[in-house]
Amino acid sequence: MKHNQYIVVVGCGRVGSHVADQLSRNGHSVVVIDRDGTKFNDLSPDFSGFRIEGDATRMVVLTEAGLKKAHVLIATTHEDNVNVMVAQVARKIFNVSHVMARVYDPKREEVYAHLGIETICPTSVAADMFLHAVSNNAGQPEDIAS
Repeated sequence: MKHNQYIVVVGCGRVGSHVADQLSRNGHSVVVIDRDGTKFNDLSPDFSGFRIEGDATRMVVLTEAGLKKAHVLIATTHEDNVNVMVAQVARKIFNVSHVMARVYDPKREEVYAHLGIETICPTSVAADMFLHAVSNNAGQPEDIAS
């Protein structure tokens, strides 16, 4: 990632606040949008970015967040449809070059990739990690009796 980018994070839950905190610590200009203003309490006290309480599916909120000058948009809400819609608007209307969205439904990942949206699917990531752990330990039962 280039140094000192302008990044908009949509959703300030566990993932969004963690990502925003890290990006802020790394010297990036960060704006966090969430419908619930109490979610901003999840940000660390040293978060140096901006907070916007509002619905990121509304153009006025995205405009207020300065999306037209953003290098990156990261959509982390718990709603796949909101994340993808905001990512598409960022890509198509605001011409944000790097858009990412968290999606829970693995079946949607490929569709979103065709739209130019990079996705992270916690469902697929967790499943892959479990399957990898099982295959690495296959045929090697733990020695419980000794």
